[in-house]
Amino acid sequence: MALNFIPTVWAARLLKALDKALVYGQTGIVNRDYEGEIQKSGDTVKIASIGDVTVGNYTRNTDINTPEILTDAEQTLLIDQAKYFNFYVDDLDQAQQNVSSMDEAMRRAAYKIRDVQDQFVASAYVNVPTANFIGSDASPVTPTNTTAYEYLVDLAVLLDAANVPTESRFCIVPPWFHGRLLKDARFVSAGTSKTDSVLANGQVGEAAGFQILKSNNVPNISAAKYKIIAGHPMAYSFAQQITEVQSFKPERRFGDAVKGLSVYGGKLIRPDCWAVMVAS
Repeated sequence: MALNFIPTVWAARLLKALDKALVYGQTGIVNRDYEGEIQKSGDTVKIASIGDVTVGNYTRNTDINTPEILTDAEQTLLIDQAKYFNFYVDDLDQAQQNVSSMDEAMRRAAYKIRDVQDQFVASAYVNVPTANFIGSDASPVTPTNTTAYEYLVDLAVLLDAANVPTESRFCIVPPWFHGRLLKDARFVSAGTSKTDSVLANGQVGEAAGFQILKSNNVPNISAAKYKIIAGHPMAYSFAQQITEVQSFKPERRFGDAVKGLSVYGGKLIRPDCWAVMVAS
C-alpha cells in the first residue's frame, strides 16, 4: 500500500521533535531571537549593538561637553551548517509491520539531527574567555560528593563578576556530576515539595542559582576533562530551519522514501555570559 504523504504534516512533526529533544539548543539555554530571519544555508544575520555611553561630572553654570558620537559593534550569525536525511521503506516491510516504519524513521532522523546540533552548540565553549574557566585540560578539577556543589558556586561567582543576570541561569552537567550532587544535602534537601518532586520523577532540579540539566553531550576528552558550561540564554544565539522535506518513490523499488534538509547556525555573541569548568 502506497504511503499517503502530506509534506506540511511531516515537516511540522520533525520540527516538534527537534525542539522537544534539544538540551543545549533549547529555549532557556540559548536564544532564538533571529531564527525567523533565516531562509537557506549560507544566510547571514547581522547583529548590531550600541557601545557604552560616557557619563561625566556636571558643574553648575558650566557648559557640558559636546554630544559624543555613539559607536556600534556588529557581529555576524552565519547559517553555515546543513544536514540531511534520506531513507527508504519497502512496501513489503511496511505491510508486514504493526507499527509505522515511516513514523519511527522520522523520529530517528529528528533525534540524529538534534544530537548533531547539541554538540555544535556545546562546542562554542572554546570561545569563552580564559578568565571564565575553572580548571583546564592540563589541570582539570576533580569534584567529589562534597565539592561538586561548591564548584557550582564558583561558577556563579564568575558570572556575577561579569554582571550576568541571576535569573534564568543554567548549568549543563554530565550524569556522573549530577550523581555527586545527589549525594550532597545542599542539593537534595528533604522536606521541600520541589526536592521531593525531583527525587520522585528523576528530574535534575536547581542548585547555586542555576537550573541544572544533564546531558551525555557535555564535551569531553576520552571520557574525562568534561567542559561543564554555566551561563545565561542571552549569551548564545541559535537559529535553525527545516528547508526541505520531500517524499518520493525510487524508480526501481516498491516503497517510499523521504529526504529532508535542515540548516542551522549559532554564535556565542556574549562570551562573558558563559563560564566553564573543566572537570574529571
